[in-house]
Amino acid sequence: MTHYTYEEWLKYVRNDLESSTREKLETHLYTCDQCLEHYLQAVEANETSLPTLSNKQNFTDLVMREIVREMVPDTKNDTKDDTKDDTKLQKKPFYQQAVFHYLLAVAATLLLMFSGAFQSLVKYAAVFDSQSVQERKPSVTEGVMNKTFAWMDSLEKKEAIKK
Repeated sequence: MTHYTYEEWLKYVRNDLESSTREKLETHLYTCDQCLEHYLQAVEANETSLPTLSNKQNFTDLVMREIVREMVPDTKNDTKDDTKDDTKLQKKPFYQQAVFHYLLAVAATLLLMFSGAFQSLVKYAAVFDSQSVQERKPSVTEGVMNKTFAWMDSLEKKEAIKK
């Protein structure tokens, strides 16, 4: 594994490298703790040249407002007043709400119950159950076990005959 020097990490922090070299260094950071230390030292040394935030709280609020705007786009008013609270969520249409789906399921269930659809299903199920009892075929596992026991019984009979 090749390690990069502190000077190379300084160039990386100052953005003085080509894009291919930058990608190599970024990929290397995932696997090398030693180079990560050099990178962190380079960031600390170059900290004075990085821009500072004058109002950190305002910056956080602006970022959060943009996140909410991305998640819930407002189609009614494209120009927003920054004094308004943008965190209010838009109301979903009635057919997209969970309550609507529950009520629809209840209505369908009641309709099927009162129309007798479930009763006819019970009759068909009873017919299939009675047929399966009459025409019961052993499963594959039961067949294998039965043949195994029959084979073992034949071996025991042969042993008894030999004695």
